[in-house]
Amino acid sequence: MSKKSDEVVVIGAGMGGLAAATRLAKSGFKVRVFEAGPQPGGKCRTINIDGYSFDTGPSLLTLPAVYRDLFLKSGKHLGQELKVTPVEPAFDYFFSDGTRLTLPSSSRAGTAAAIEKSFGHRAAAEWENLMKRAEKMWAVSREPFVESELGTLTSLISRPRIFADLFTIAPWRSLRSLVNKKISDPRLRTLIDRYATYTGSDPRSAPAVLLTIPYVEMVFGAWHVGGGIGKLGEVLAERAQNCGAQIEYNCPVSEILTSDGKVTGVRLADGRVIESQTVVSNADSELTYGKLLGNLPVARKEKQKILRSEPSLSGFYLTIGLKGKRSELNHHTVSFPDDYDAEFNSVFKNFQPVVDPTLYICSPADEQMVPNQDLANHESLFVLVNAPRHSTDGKGFDWSTPGVTEKYADHLVDLLVAKGFIDRERIEVFAYGSPLQIQNNHLAPGGSIYGRSSNGARAAFKRAKNRSPIDGLYLVGGSAHPGGGLPLVGLSGEIVAGIISQRSKGNNGLWAR
Repeated sequence: MSKKSDEVVVIGAGMGGLAAATRLAKSGFKVRVFEAGPQPGGKCRTINIDGYSFDTGPSLLTLPAVYRDLFLKSGKHLGQELKVTPVEPAFDYFFSDGTRLTLPSSSRAGTAAAIEKSFGHRAAAEWENLMKRAEKMWAVSREPFVESELGTLTSLISRPRIFADLFTIAPWRSLRSLVNKKISDPRLRTLIDRYATYTGSDPRSAPAVLLTIPYVEMVFGAWHVGGGIGKLGEVLAERAQNCGAQIEYNCPVSEILTSDGKVTGVRLADGRVIESQTVVSNADSELTYGKLLGNLPVARKEKQKILRSEPSLSGFYLTIGLKGKRSELNHHTVSFPDDYDAEFNSVFKNFQPVVDPTLYICSPADEQMVPNQDLANHESLFVLVNAPRHSTDGKGFDWSTPGVTEKYADHLVDLLVAKGFIDRERIEVFAYGSPLQIQNNHLAPGGSIYGRSSNGARAAFKRAKNRSPIDGLYLVGGSAHPGGGLPLVGLSGEIVAGIISQRSKGNNGLWAR
């Protein structure tokens, strides 16, 4: 029988919660996971409509080593569970002046060659110089800001070589300002601007260190999971259970219970009380501190810290099943508007749907994702555009207004047709989702995909920490350190599992803070 100190409750079967649950269960802890919805994976989800499958959350896997390590250390190699293949080419970019840039996967030299072919020698040379800076940023930030529990600002400043590291990261610069200094081609600037949106942020405010995202994508590649990225969540849930974790679905947690500043367990929506001295919350940090902990003073204080940072953007998506001859779309296509700043103003300042948005189109060449595995005559398209979060208080857009979502979905289809990406007569399946739907499906306030944005030099320190000020409560997932996206939420689970495991060994088995 396990000791009380070896029992862990995990709120939510998203990727961060599952990563923590799997590692802890493998280490011998008794782990119970309570998921409000009917399936695992959180936003990492593949849905099926009349035989067409769509990745409605992440549509590619970067830094697959995070999950390879997780699967290897918990029983079997990832490749024994899933077919994970490189996406080639990685991305196909279309610019408003008619230029097209097709980038390979996992090839630094190939990326430079593609840029030179489309934009010229000078642009390729500037890109390579910028990636050298990004490589240094990655080397400096990887351990303290990505792979480890985030320390205090004071502890980071006291690190060796701090002044050289600060010069490399340039925390006083935005992504936009650094890139404008280093890159002369406006199309290449536009391309790099997009990487800020990978964290739900505005490139004009997001820190320059986000330059590490295109570097990581270029070096480590873009990967696809056979049958859809959502399969990763399903298989990880199975792995957690095989390691001994218990998962209950359709079982929301209504309250985190505390006493004298320490966690004592959780209360479920069905009234059951589950006692535990260790709780890992994979719920959005704003929800954790703003609702699950009731009116606890320390929780109110933490919520106010979180609310001082800007929420991330949301998204409006289309799922389109096309019949007939397959188009020439590559796996990932991005079509940029003529005025990118107008898009960021709409999302972050004016809180209005973007009239001429960047179109992201995912068209996997995966026979498991089309009816009857007939890839030659069917095509599954997932289309995503940046959108302001849902709100009725003036700090977002009210996506519940009657007729708004239908009208905007039709507008996006018109854009896709006008740009030559789809033929209207081929549409066999059509559905859409707004930020309000994202909020309702994933309990994400406002439908903000990444919790809080990375806007501002101190954004990393405003994000919820993995170790809460309440003894025994830990946070994982996209709204906590180190941030959103499949690799980072997986790392959040690894960080928290490590903290809990180390703590259980402290003081001859007694719990050490």
